[in-house]
Amino acid sequence: MIVSERIAQISASPTLAMAAKAVAMKAAGENILSMSLGEPDFPTPIHVKQAVKDAVDADLSHYGPVPGTPGLRAAAAKYMSAWAGKTELFAAEDIIVSVGAKQSICNAIETLVGKGDEVILPTPCWVSYSEMVKLAEGMPVFVRTTMDNDFILTPEVLEAAITPRTKVLVLCTPNNPTGAVYSAKNIDALAEVLLRYPQVVIIADEIYNQICYTGTCASWASKTELLDRLVIVNGVSKAFAMTGYRIGWLACKDKAFIKACTRLQGQQITCATMVAQYAAQKALEGDLGCVADMTKAFERRRDLIVKLAKDIRGWKVRSPKGAFYLFPDVTGLLGMYAPADSAYAKSRNTTLVANADDLCEYLLVDGHVACVSGSAFGEDTCIRLSYACSERQIAEAMQRIRAAVERLG
Repeated sequence: MIVSERIAQISASPTLAMAAKAVAMKAAGENILSMSLGEPDFPTPIHVKQAVKDAVDADLSHYGPVPGTPGLRAAAAKYMSAWAGKTELFAAEDIIVSVGAKQSICNAIETLVGKGDEVILPTPCWVSYSEMVKLAEGMPVFVRTTMDNDFILTPEVLEAAITPRTKVLVLCTPNNPTGAVYSAKNIDALAEVLLRYPQVVIIADEIYNQICYTGTCASWASKTELLDRLVIVNGVSKAFAMTGYRIGWLACKDKAFIKACTRLQGQQITCATMVAQYAAQKALEGDLGCVADMTKAFERRRDLIVKLAKDIRGWKVRSPKGAFYLFPDVTGLLGMYAPADSAYAKSRNTTLVANADDLCEYLLVDGHVACVSGSAFGEDTCIRLSYACSERQIAEAMQRIRAAVERLG
């Protein structure tokens, strides 16, 4: 069979590919520590698990409404409004529930973007944004941010990237992979530019909004003057340790967009799983103390990994302000050589570690630590390590990485 050109042009997810390779090596008996996937290691909160049992007992096993159950849509609207500091900013009819925040973003892009439309993606950025734009036959426009500026998009750089064909700006805060957090001041400055370009829609990916170490994260929902062209995405995967439940949603005040997006989703999935929707509703309606406790644990892990990373030769480290990823610059190691007797040299028939991809391969096969090359996120001088794992695993992984790096010459 011949695969369509539209599908042939998209890339596989590098994060999932690295995770799969690590799993395969584990299955073969290798002692691999994985820091590749952004998945909290905490158990799902007890009251959420009880909600699943209650939903099963209540026979919530049939089709539901395409945009989500009324209860979950109302809970998500209240949750999003409270986060923006504006009571009843969103109503249930402004919410569409999908199979994870990933599908919410994909639905928004497919609904908004047509052939040749440009979508601005500040890099480093999550690996799937660009592939979603390609699927919609749009054109990703990569705009680089730098570690020296805390990986924050500036108004000047944004304005320079906007053209008559610009349709969407996608921003993630707190950011995957950098951990950067856009302050209210940062958002205000970008909003001033966007007000001059009414054709540009903002998709704000705020899936990590609860995992913030600077106090409450600012939300794009606070910019009421942009609400008519603002799509905000969130979900329960990261904050509530519910990645496998696959429940996310988008919020938008534009009724025509909501109607069109619902029509698209109706042809794709019918609805998200009913049991998972009920569990997500109870997560949002319940005590958020469990979320705060997990965030405090992530902050301790952040402090530990940053401390250990600063002792690794050739790394330049910036302390992330949110999410659970470290994104060190590893330029100081590129162009070095692995030992001739290393597993890396034997498997690749070379000892040169030329780029971040090579370094990640070396750390996996010789250091037995799985991480992801920054090239996957648009920054090929960095690597990403997830610290959504125990402090013990972080300490062991960083010790392995340090030892492997010391063997480079």
